[in-house]
Amino acid sequence: MSILIHQTFLPADDPEKSLAFYRDALGFEVRNDVGYGDLRWITIGPKDQPQTSIVLNPPAADPGITDAERRTIAEMMAKGSYAGIVLATEDLSGAFDRIQATGAEVVQEPMDQPYGVRDCAFRDPAGNMVRISQL
Repeated sequence: MSILIHQTFLPADDPEKSLAFYRDALGFEVRNDVGYGDLRWITIGPKDQPQTSIVLNPPAADPGITDAERRTIAEMMAKGSYAGIVLATEDLSGAFDRIQATGAEVVQEPMDQPYGVRDCAFRDPAGNMVRISQL
């Protein structure tokens, strides 16, 4: 049996800024952009991996979430502790330089971690942690 990652979801409270980060800074392609009222769901992914996508979704769009939960989600997003993703590349230094040049918020420059990984980190416009590891 083979199971692959098909989609994952990240909250995006400003679709245009998030789109600029993932499309322009990371080089992902836009696969779908669906609106419903004031809300947007944008599906993006690596050009060479059509089977794997990230859906940038409106935070707390679920009608079952209470106002208090919406406030908690907004607070966690503002702190950068609500969601994150780990990506990987064969050229970490090159990717870091290219992404940093777009003005993306740097959290950590490339470094060797004590647990055996070399990585760097950015924060996307919604506050999500985006770590990039060296393959």
